[in-house]
Amino acid sequence: MSHEVIKVSSTQLHKMKEHYKASLKPNTPQSAAFAAKVGSCTITAYNSGKVLFQGGAATAEASQWKGAGTTVTKAKPSASAKKSVDVHDYQPPSNLQTRSLLGSDEAGTGDFFGPITVACTYLTPDQMKEVEHMGIRDSKTIKDPTIQELAPEIIKHSTYSLLTLSNEKYNELQAKGYNQGRMKAMMHHKVIENVLKKCADQGLQPEGVFVDQFCQPGVYFNYLKQSNKAWDSDKPIYFATKAESLHVSVAAASVIARYAFIREMDNLEAGLGLHVPKGASGKVDQAAAAVIRKYGREKLRMCTKMHFANTEKATKLV
Repeated sequence: MSHEVIKVSSTQLHKMKEHYKASLKPNTPQSAAFAAKVGSCTITAYNSGKVLFQGGAATAEASQWKGAGTTVTKAKPSASAKKSVDVHDYQPPSNLQTRSLLGSDEAGTGDFFGPITVACTYLTPDQMKEVEHMGIRDSKTIKDPTIQELAPEIIKHSTYSLLTLSNEKYNELQAKGYNQGRMKAMMHHKVIENVLKKCADQGLQPEGVFVDQFCQPGVYFNYLKQSNKAWDSDKPIYFATKAESLHVSVAAASVIARYAFIREMDNLEAGLGLHVPKGASGKVDQAAAAVIRKYGREKLRMCTKMHFANTEKATKLV
């Protein structure tokens, strides 16, 4: 998705609002002077003078405003800024915590056993207040019993979507040349689409989407393009690492995704009749070797991510 940001004077901002008068959107994001939709381009102008253009025609639409009294904010980052993966055009706004956003996060990506689960949640401002007392945060820092208590409550207080990628399908996609990043991008894209549709059906008006960043935004959009998908919503989309610590909706998604992963792991253990550790440690190698001894290597393919180094280590233990 094309993206342009410019900085204008207050006089220029007023001229822009007049120019887009016929295309103004009824709902204006917090701290914004106005928001408009022209063709495939969404324009969001903030009182600070920052104007964001997003969509297929963003570059063309922004170009007509570049000139006297206008500054293009895509300045070359400093050497120190280049070191941060969070410095890019899709950084979340400074008033992030007060924004009503969809949040998207995943679980199971670093675990040899078990699937990848991806969840997206939307909390209205009132729902955000309702879950504040729960103390939700990055699910990796919360013990499993607490996750199992929190998740059902969060599900009750949110609009959400959950996807689970089985190991069998994961290995099939991996054999076709998909890397894990592309798989995750497709899953995030789908759950976000699902929640946006649910919000539209319910008359809810989220101000944007916030994804827990696992790759640079440009790489994310390229993954979508490889599967003939694209981010074509008029909602702004933001990316940041450790997003679950920055916004409650991402934290909520993190808990739901982890909850689904834990349940899948419990079901896997029950089906195998063996203890199945999480992660990718030496204990996991031992458990994988036990699966091979009891059921054979093909069974391992159905419940693990076979390209992990644990496969070879487990085979040597048999």
